[in-house]
Amino acid sequence: MIQNLPIKKLVHKGLTIEGYSRAAVQTYWRVPELKLGFDFGAQPWDFMGTSTWFVSHTHLDHVVALPVYVARRRMMKMDPPTVYLPEHALPAVEQMLKAFSRLDRGRLPCQLIPVAAGDEIEISRELVVTACATRHTVPSLGYVVWERRKKLKPEYSELAGEQIRDLRLSGVEVTEERRMPVLAYLGDSEPRGLDACPDMYEARILIAEMTFVAPDHRKEKIHKHGHMHLDDFVERRDRFKNERVIASHFSTRYSDRQIRSLVEKAIPDMLDGRLHLWL
Repeated sequence: MIQNLPIKKLVHKGLTIEGYSRAAVQTYWRVPELKLGFDFGAQPWDFMGTSTWFVSHTHLDHVVALPVYVARRRMMKMDPPTVYLPEHALPAVEQMLKAFSRLDRGRLPCQLIPVAAGDEIEISRELVVTACATRHTVPSLGYVVWERRKKLKPEYSELAGEQIRDLRLSGVEVTEERRMPVLAYLGDSEPRGLDACPDMYEARILIAEMTFVAPDHRKEKIHKHGHMHLDDFVERRDRFKNERVIASHFSTRYSDRQIRSLVEKAIPDMLDGRLHLWL
């Protein structure tokens, strides 16, 4: 497979997180087991086979590669992809694709679906995605992927199998849906955007931004520009119930060595080993 862009990987309990993120450069993520991805700051050739994507916001380092992705799938005779994006962005993104279609002299077929905070998107019988409003310099969304299963209602747990069968045949609903948040994607947001979606703190894996880490970078200014600082993680450490917290989208002001040193100094235990730096 052609390796045209950097891809980092982390595997946790059957889920593979792939991608790369650096502030103002490019952000793209994929989870192949869930058959979906997030953002189009670039589009690795290997990601082309994933047909369902969620866009957090329309800054270029998160959306610029959308036409490339659609064109590649058309070229390879794949079905048009489905792209969910903040509802305000739909007209402009449609115009963008039309402009590139004229420049490229080729069709760019895809299904663009507008999403608002609070929407629930059914991906499959087992998976549902919910959208929540985050806080950035343009309208933005975060997403939580839920695994849903049918479980026997507690009041029927003592019944024999034949009794449960008879109830079901008589029209009684003996099961109920239960959901578990398996993955949360924050996108770009200042901390109030994360706080406004408490399900993100409960997801098995959280992909969050930690754009700034230096002590002398003022949080007030950082928050004004819709980003998070290392100190925001320190202040919220007791809220992270996640099994893995992926910190990403670091500013290009820092080297990987500086990032690791500053984070390990502020959080020596790395959230009991759960904090993973996407370097």
